[in-house]
Amino acid sequence: MDPLKTRYRIDGMDCGGCAAKIETAVRRCDGVTEVVVSVAGHSMMVEHDPKTDLTSLTKRVKGLGYGITAAGGSLPEADNDHAEPPSTQHDKGHGSPGHVHDHGEPIQGPWWKTTKARLMLASGAAFAVALIVSQIAPGLGQWPFTAAMLIGLIPIGRRAFMAALSGTPFSIEMLMTIAAIGAVFLGASEEGAAVVSLFLVGELLEGVAAGKARASIQALTKLVPKTAFIEKGDGVIEVPAETLAVDDVILVRPGDRIPADGVIVSGGGSVDEAPVTGESTPVHKAPGDQVFAGTVNADAALHVRVTAAAADNTIARVVKLVEEAQESKAPTERFIDRFSTFYTPAVVLAAAAVAVVPPLMFGGEWQAWIYKGLAILLIGCPCALVISTPAAIAASLSAGARRGLLLKGGTVLESLGKITLAAFDKTGTLTEGKPQVTDVLAFSGSEADVLRDAAALETGSSHPLASAILARAAADKIALPKVADAAAVGGKGVTGTIDGTQVFLGSAEAASAQVSLSPEQASRINELNHEGKSVSVLLRGGTVLGAIAMRDEPRPDAMSGLAKLKAMGVRTVMLTGDNPQTAEAIGQTLGIEVRAGLLPQDKQAIIREFQAQGFKVAKVGDGINDAPALAAAEVGIAMGGGTDVALETAGAAVLHGRVGDVAAMITLSKRTMGNIGQNITIALGLKAVFLVTTVMGITGLWPAILADTGATVLVTMNAMRLLRSPKD
Repeated sequence: MDPLKTRYRIDGMDCGGCAAKIETAVRRCDGVTEVVVSVAGHSMMVEHDPKTDLTSLTKRVKGLGYGITAAGGSLPEADNDHAEPPSTQHDKGHGSPGHVHDHGEPIQGPWWKTTKARLMLASGAAFAVALIVSQIAPGLGQWPFTAAMLIGLIPIGRRAFMAALSGTPFSIEMLMTIAAIGAVFLGASEEGAAVVSLFLVGELLEGVAAGKARASIQALTKLVPKTAFIEKGDGVIEVPAETLAVDDVILVRPGDRIPADGVIVSGGGSVDEAPVTGESTPVHKAPGDQVFAGTVNADAALHVRVTAAAADNTIARVVKLVEEAQESKAPTERFIDRFSTFYTPAVVLAAAAVAVVPPLMFGGEWQAWIYKGLAILLIGCPCALVISTPAAIAASLSAGARRGLLLKGGTVLESLGKITLAAFDKTGTLTEGKPQVTDVLAFSGSEADVLRDAAALETGSSHPLASAILARAAADKIALPKVADAAAVGGKGVTGTIDGTQVFLGSAEAASAQVSLSPEQASRINELNHEGKSVSVLLRGGTVLGAIAMRDEPRPDAMSGLAKLKAMGVRTVMLTGDNPQTAEAIGQTLGIEVRAGLLPQDKQAIIREFQAQGFKVAKVGDGINDAPALAAAEVGIAMGGGTDVALETAGAAVLHGRVGDVAAMITLSKRTMGNIGQNITIALGLKAVFLVTTVMGITGLWPAILADTGATVLVTMNAMRLLRSPKD
């Protein structure tokens, strides 16, 4: 019988340690074969056989202190293509020691309304009352502080017990419980109560900070308006935006946000794409141009044909890809997880040794050394270390996504910073992917006359060269005459009658077969051909009226984007299937090494060749023929507007087609790895300092908890700095 897949919403996860604890507990349920937990998506996917007791499973998660609700029910195995990214497959029984926080709900809205805040405030108030009572009635001794401590410790201890039963015995809650109870027996209840209160403060701060990474990406979904105006018959009705279907035609008024991805049918004007693409200035849009959900129509009514349902629009895809990416682990994160698995038991053994060895072997005072051992338990908690990497990666993935840099996981993010060669496709990657008129030559009459007749002949054609001529005529506001007897001449051009005169537009070879070109005309056309341009010659009544040259021009930022890569020490090369003459012309313009006339397998072979030479290769492309090379490279990057195959094969995507964003991805990777290094230094450095001072008797229990929760908060806040948009 095929396994089922059930999805759940999980409330209260703050870090990878939380996810690992849930994963370890759920894997131990009978019939469960796979578990994927997403901190970013507040979700869990469980693959199980039909006889699995799901009620027992949810109780186990709730016992750890998390909220869990069913989301979507059981699904057939094939219904979730992305449920199990390769890098999210952990060893059975895996579970990095980490947190089980006060997980009544995630940190959303005012922090003081959360369960975490209520518990922290109750514990703090009890501690304050205990201080007052101890001054008024000193005869009560440690009892007021013991009572205050229990208010916070009882829920912590309960979660520690449940975590131990679920396969994670060395949780921070367990270490906290041991240390606090030990403090009571040592007559240090006041310190025990302070430690519990400080721990809860740290947990609250960590939850607030971690929530910022989730909020930064989820805020994108709020850019899409809730309603849309759809054209029905002769009127317009307002409907929920989520009900829009592909091919619906919607009206977008000036000043409104566009409610769906689509193509403009009629109307035109400026669209502010900054919320989605990061463009600093509004972009002019005309009929046939694509628009994105969440962008703002600036100054004219637009009629837009919907091209993607709400669940598949640009913003929804960005959020989905980022949440899936955050489930996968970078090599550094996997190493930290493995290290923590051995680290925490080692800390427990070290604390026991500190508490027992000096009194037994060197005559030390039992109470003093047990106290130091309890402090070391708190110092050694791996919370800050465990969260150091995933916090930075989650923040970077969110920051990149808000700019249109989609990275499918921590492994891709980490690999980008090591890239030493970037191989680009030409058409649609370094170039716009559609021809533009570059030169209008008037051999007889004016340039306007040449454009006028050429555009008139091409009216109604969907050929890319025809579209380029029509676009140029429209931009120059040229009125087009009527054409009679218009017809296509197979493989040669188009012909028709304008103002009673026969007119022909076609290749130079076809034109020269009808009329002899002068040496000057032939020379100029050859010059344009050598520049990689396609030339169409216009004949009117047996006379060469002129010629129009067209070329797929480089993207506006292609030259500056390549220059940024070179400045970073990254070699650049163009790999294209286009003819060498055209490719060399573009390559000379952009200053990039060129290899042309390539088949898909040739591109893949060249990638392998570069790798054999020691290069770490990023392949950037947008077409089906790029898929083999994208898969072969260390990092495949799909250029915006690319085919679904390219987007599926690539590990990253430049959603909005800026060549400079490839350099931005590499910069983001390097910033992230630097931030991770800082976080690990903070986490281990603070522990090392407090370990020494504790053994020397300088610091005690409450500074020890600061070494843990304080370091965790510092690491999380440091990672949140990455939420700022990556710099070019």
